[in-house]
Amino acid sequence: MDPSHDFGRQPQGRALSPDERLAWDEDGFFIRPRVFAEHELAALRAAAERVAERAQDAVRTCRETYQIDGNRYCEAAGATIQFEHRPGSGTIRVIEPFHHLEPVFEALIDSPLLVEPMRDLVGCERVSLFTDKLNFKRPREGSRFRWHQDTPYWVHFARHIDQLPNVMLALDAATERNGCLRIIAGSHRGGLLPGCQGEERLAPLFTDPRCFDVSREKAAEMPAGSLLFFSPHSVHGSAPNESDQPRRALLFTYQPGGERMFKRDGIRDAGRVASVREAADVGDHVADLRVGE
Repeated sequence: MDPSHDFGRQPQGRALSPDERLAWDEDGFFIRPRVFAEHELAALRAAAERVAERAQDAVRTCRETYQIDGNRYCEAAGATIQFEHRPGSGTIRVIEPFHHLEPVFEALIDSPLLVEPMRDLVGCERVSLFTDKLNFKRPREGSRFRWHQDTPYWVHFARHIDQLPNVMLALDAATERNGCLRIIAGSHRGGLLPGCQGEERLAPLFTDPRCFDVSREKAAEMPAGSLLFFSPHSVHGSAPNESDQPRRALLFTYQPGGERMFKRDGIRDAGRVASVREAADVGDHVADLRVGE
């Protein structure tokens, strides 16, 4: 795929529909299914695997490795690289950030498919990138992630934690079998919730289960190429991948324009204000899909 590829020339809506706005306000998330074409997904998957290979190469010579609560991390290739939780595993689980390792991901940050809805969710015409993560859930190995919000990770860095919406692009079909994301509907309305107590260093970053209604859990099952938009205050987690199918995903978090990135020194404004709305004439064919309904 040409790194300059215009991802915005697809028959999908841009700004939020009334139903999407309602879902965002009430549930804290919504899905736009099958936004990316199969040929684009094939190129993005290949690029994701190239990033993983580069990260693995960087790990071999990395001197900045550490463990937190028994889990291994490495600072290399301009990113924080997390490994699977199984003791001794060399399988990469998360790379944050990753967009600087592949030109096609630089182009994706500016796609109207991401930028236009983010303008509505951030509440600003000018938006910029806050952070980005490449998540791998390898078959039979991808581990679970406990209930948490994103805001506790960012509250000491960002002054605008209410304006940090996430969008996740599913590179593979996300199912309950391969450990799809699970979200507590409506949990975002409580704002920043208390963390867990315990001896683990990261315990406060996981949400105290007494502070949300687990009966409102929704499984974010979706076809490959779909976009899941969710609030930074939404309580979410995932189960292990118990299938033979991978679950790879790209996550981008946007913020008001002109603000510094989370893990990279600098500002990465997103989109082209003069041109992103040119694609509006393709029409609004986005189906409203509530997760789990």
